[in-house]
Amino acid sequence: MFERSRGGENALLIQPHAGGPPGEGVLEEFAELARSAGARVAAVLNARIDKPNPSILIGSGKLEEVRAACEATGADLVLVNHALTPVQERNLERALERRVVDRTGLILDIFAQRARSHEGKLQVELAQLRHVATRLVRGWTHLERQRGGSIGLRGPGETQLETDRRLLQKRVEVLQKRLEKVEVQHTQMRRARVRSELPRVALVGYTNAGKSTLFNALTGADAYAADQLFATLDPTVRRITLPGGGVVLADTVGFVRDLPHELVAAFRSTLSEAREADLLLHVIDADDPLRDERMAQVDAVLHEIDAGDIPQLLVFNKIDRIEGASPRIDQRGEERCAVWLSARDGNGLELLREALAERLGLRRIVGDIRLPTDAGRLRARLHALGAVRDEQHDADGWSLAIDLALADATRLAAQADGLPLRSLLSAAEPTLPVESHA
Repeated sequence: MFERSRGGENALLIQPHAGGPPGEGVLEEFAELARSAGARVAAVLNARIDKPNPSILIGSGKLEEVRAACEATGADLVLVNHALTPVQERNLERALERRVVDRTGLILDIFAQRARSHEGKLQVELAQLRHVATRLVRGWTHLERQRGGSIGLRGPGETQLETDRRLLQKRVEVLQKRLEKVEVQHTQMRRARVRSELPRVALVGYTNAGKSTLFNALTGADAYAADQLFATLDPTVRRITLPGGGVVLADTVGFVRDLPHELVAAFRSTLSEAREADLLLHVIDADDPLRDERMAQVDAVLHEIDAGDIPQLLVFNKIDRIEGASPRIDQRGEERCAVWLSARDGNGLELLREALAERLGLRRIVGDIRLPTDAGRLRARLHALGAVRDEQHDADGWSLAIDLALADATRLAAQADGLPLRSLLSAAEPTLPVESHA
């Protein structure tokens, strides 16, 4: 076995492709993934593969070219933009005498760096263990067989490799149990949001499209946002107020082409924010020349997690990078309304709020109610919601003119002191808050 470098920051990138040259943007995205993992790109090599070599993926001639390029550039890490079998990964490491990481391993490494919440760290570790499970042999080649008959080397009859696999399986089982407990807690929280009758909206989109920046602009939160791939892994949920009522908004992990199945499986609880939403805000980098392809890839992942049938509102972000572009709402097909805006500058956010309210069918209750003197708690809630337009007080209580979101009115009416609102709900006709901009 070779001695692995502890640096691993100078990376040589291999881009396998069949037939013609790699698709537009593929190499650029892979290089950005490498940089996001903390590597410096020393060189990039294309490798045409008409028929994958089962032992090393690439051909023997290309392998020599890769070895020479590593020597010339000082690269101590080889990144392959393709899924490698354990055998291919092990053979490439032996031939190149350098650490070799495939696309799945690279994305897992980025996720490991980005995870901040307890749940996110558990999910990443589980995905890593499942990925490593089939690759254990490469690290223990020299210990595959313990010499049971040698003095001083007698063992319990179990090889080191078998021991590692058994310990790994135990760790996987522990992580799965912990994640199940976290999922129960999140399910209870989501049920509470459902009981509050607040519509649920989830931000989805290709990684680095500006979802977290838009989330912060809409909510005033401070979710981590950066110009890098997979800046957000852990879902953040906040309530926002729209024309017509409150909405629960969730920021989710970004998608990428060929998202590893290990990650889709491990992040099932995170992605449930998208699966259980009433509406998806599909955020798109308006300045991306491959935006149509990115949209299709996001839709493919949404179908994979059973969220493909949830209605979408398209948000074309980063129009500040497009000369002459201005905020607007347009219609793309019968069901897809699109809002053009800049989350960074805040231009177009009001259009998005109006489009959200209209798309969600938010309605308001307008009317007069009478509150007795012992209904001070309900009165305080109405004032906290900004629903009181006029108020008169006498010895018997209060007369209020209110303008209240239907969702908030229904929630308050369901509480013990909500009788006055129940009467108003049965008699009043809800009104639409905005006109169509489509």
